[in-house]
Amino acid sequence: MNSNVENLPPHVLRLVYKEVSALAADPPEGIKIYPSEEDITELHTAIEGPEGTPFAGGVFRMRLVLGKDFPAVPPKGYFLTKIFHPNVGHKGEICVNVLKRDWKAELGLRHVLLTIKCLLIHPNPESALNEEAGRLLLEDYAEYESRARLLTEIHAMGGPGGTSGAPQDPNDGPQPKKHAGDPTKRAGPSAVPVALGNGANGASTTSSNSSSSSSSNNVAGKKKADKKRALRRL
Repeated sequence: MNSNVENLPPHVLRLVYKEVSALAADPPEGIKIYPSEEDITELHTAIEGPEGTPFAGGVFRMRLVLGKDFPAVPPKGYFLTKIFHPNVGHKGEICVNVLKRDWKAELGLRHVLLTIKCLLIHPNPESALNEEAGRLLLEDYAEYESRARLLTEIHAMGGPGGTSGAPQDPNDGPQPKKHAGDPTKRAGPSAVPVALGNGANGASTTSSNSSSSSSSNNVAGKKKADKKRALRRL
């Protein structure tokens, strides 16, 4: 739904802003106000389900939309939370007299919110938008209460702020190693010294082996020469 900020006269916008600010600072009991800084003509609220009703324990999100002819014409109200109620249509539209023939410009938004909350306590089956709920309310209250309670538990008791659908923080979980593509970095700081150490030790070992082999050959040659001299004497 499009914003009506540009369609409302400046003096009406000032009155709306003043009333919404007062509601946010001092909301009616059991009602929270979430004003929008971008669009003052659409007011989001949350209404706590009254005790002693099938809606108790639930929190029902709702919005009021101010048309271009406000306050001569009443605002339109919509439940955003699914609810089984005679005076709430399947698309969330609200049917209450204060939003129709009983509207007066001087009533204000606070009166509208209080009336809608009272509607949760005293439904009016004679002006039902949900005909099934209106019929059950009149003919089988136990079934009406059971249905209303079930939808309250399913849709109005979860509460906002859950983290199950939150995107995972990139800092959570195992992190990739830095310089993963650099073999010298991946091997660690001791790789180069170890490699150099192996080369030096290898050179030293080779030199040692050569000296040892040369010494052994000299001893063997000397033994052979001594043996030949001993045989010539015989």
